[in-house]
Amino acid sequence: MAYSVPPLPYAYDALEPHIDKLTMEIHHDKHHQAYVDKVNTALEGTPLADAPIEDVLKDLDKVPEAKRTAVRNNGGGHYNHSLFWEHMMPDPAHNKRPSGVLANEIDNAFASFEDFKSKMKEAAVNQFGSGWAWLVHDGSGLAIVGTPNQDNPISEGKTPLLGVDVWEHAYYLKYQNKRPDYIDAWWNTVNWEVVAERFKSAS
Repeated sequence: MAYSVPPLPYAYDALEPHIDKLTMEIHHDKHHQAYVDKVNTALEGTPLADAPIEDVLKDLDKVPEAKRTAVRNNGGGHYNHSLFWEHMMPDPAHNKRPSGVLANEIDNAFASFEDFKSKMKEAAVNQFGSGWAWLVHDGSGLAIVGTPNQDNPISEGKTPLLGVDVWEHAYYLKYQNKRPDYIDAWWNTVNWEVVAERFKSAS
């Protein structure tokens, strides 16, 4: 079955003032749709056409070489954005920071939640050009990694728990070249309950 863009789990304007309605409309309806269309075309007629995108990205060597770059870029774009929408929520006033086991693991890995945020922001701000910053489970514990373009840590054997999109299309309408301001605002949208569930599954 061909991939499709999942509906947003909230309204386009639900993340304002942190992320504006127009950015969400273009990002979700145009950019994500383009990735889906292109990966569907690339995989059409191959044995992987019906495989979950996670399985495809976990072992890109199984993708025919002539199609591998298109699948890596566009399949990655589809998977990354599907996670990105889930990682955010409107007005998480009750949920500003992780709790329970995830909070303890963040403290153990990064000394404190504030240190974790600082390191995650540093990875996002310093990602050269387009890409992502991720909190991952690397098999032994938590780590922060950056990926270029639409690469995903899953292709390197890591489990993505939380990702922030630092392609300019994710923030430029509102923040222009001020990527650090976008990252600061984005923290106000993080859905820590979803991140905790992903951590539980990865552990």
